[in-house]
Amino acid sequence: MIRRARVLLAENAESLADTISDELDRSRADTLVAEVLPLLAAMRFLERKAAKILATRSLGVVDRPLWLGRVASEIERVPLGRVLVIAVSNYPLLLPGVQVMQALAAGNTVIWKPGRGGARVADRIARILAEAGLPSGVLVVTDESIEAAHLAIGTRGVLPREEGADKIFFTGSAAAGRDVLHRAAERLVPCVVELSGADAAIVLPSASIGAATRAIGFGLRLNGSATCMAPRRVLLVDEHVNSPRRMEFLAALWHEFQTIGPVRVPTAQARLAMELLREARSQGATVLGGGMDAAGRFEPALVLEGTASMRVAKTDVFAPVLTVLDVRGFDGVTAAQEACPLALTASIFCGESRRDEHEARALASRLQVGHVSVNDVIVPTADPRVPFTGRKQSGFGATRGAEGLLEMTAPRVVAVRRGTGTRRYDRTGAAHVGLFAGLAALLYGGAALARARGAAQMVVAGRAVSQKATGQRSGDA
Repeated sequence: MIRRARVLLAENAESLADTISDELDRSRADTLVAEVLPLLAAMRFLERKAAKILATRSLGVVDRPLWLGRVASEIERVPLGRVLVIAVSNYPLLLPGVQVMQALAAGNTVIWKPGRGGARVADRIARILAEAGLPSGVLVVTDESIEAAHLAIGTRGVLPREEGADKIFFTGSAAAGRDVLHRAAERLVPCVVELSGADAAIVLPSASIGAATRAIGFGLRLNGSATCMAPRRVLLVDEHVNSPRRMEFLAALWHEFQTIGPVRVPTAQARLAMELLREARSQGATVLGGGMDAAGRFEPALVLEGTASMRVAKTDVFAPVLTVLDVRGFDGVTAAQEACPLALTASIFCGESRRDEHEARALASRLQVGHVSVNDVIVPTADPRVPFTGRKQSGFGATRGAEGLLEMTAPRVVAVRRGTGTRRYDRTGAAHVGLFAGLAALLYGGAALARARGAAQMVVAGRAVSQKATGQRSGDA
């Protein structure tokens, strides 16, 4: 079914792109490359890999405890039941689309609650899935209202437990995520939440200035800067405040800003951005750009001489606002990261030598984020094979990749004991202490001598247990 749907989507890619809300500041080409193509890749991944990922796994004899020698266990991945996907408005096709496809592939029924402006594309996908063979009622698309999400969650007093969602996949802001988690907690419904970011682009001394600034400009421009993974901070490592390289970097970065141009930003986000910029100025930062043009669009803003403690450097805002922070060494990078409560992704820019890459990898190992891209920004996260997840206030749980598919299931273990013996049910007594203690030393002890002593202890205790059992049987007779 997913294969047939994928073919239909591919053959109608342009008309599908036309269903995306025109409130988003992007072109049709951007929609095709940022949403349609990655969704098609994710569907093909499911076609090829889902059966293997979800297959029942039989456990062999390796690592099986000695006392379970006649027990054969297997682990199944079973559907959760009813999965609720609560979508956002900035990527109304890709983000919920992958989650819906994974939920269906895992055998669940799905409720898709579109974000603002996402109902048209959600309805279109539902029709395509029906044409591809999805039975009626397996996928339900609600309206875009917040009330529709509350109803689907099954908040206490609205729906009984058996009629609400069995698991929730939410994508949105940290504030909205808290509300969803609060409501889900009333019914103890598990959640995967993908929340906002204030992501860092870390520029090492070996990095190409041209490549780094172009990538940062792309990330800031993509989708009118309404991307949770867009760079909001530049951590410029080990550059003196008046060094020629720093001046060259800032000039190149400002040149990239000129190519972005004013963008349409929701009123609430524009107000938040202006508030953050005013606050940064009052704290000593220099702000280039910013403000609203005559058409009511937000002009990109570059904040210089910023500090990691400024709100502008640690707030999720869907507007082209970028703060440059000067940091010293890896410890400075780590401190700047720790100051930000959001930890979705990060980008590290370095030179092209193996030594430079090794340095970037060493830094990546210190970053508490869900995804690190080296010499790139945002694009590698579209790989259907890799999971997407956040840390800290950017969320938890995985979507996409094998890990995201497994999130759509629950593990169930089936253990079968072969044979009719029942000795394991006998009562234990003082005589068994030496037997079990000796077994522990024999199987899990360290030195050979200690293990040998454990074996000897088992032999002595085993004889005592056997003699006691023989005496009991004689007495019973």
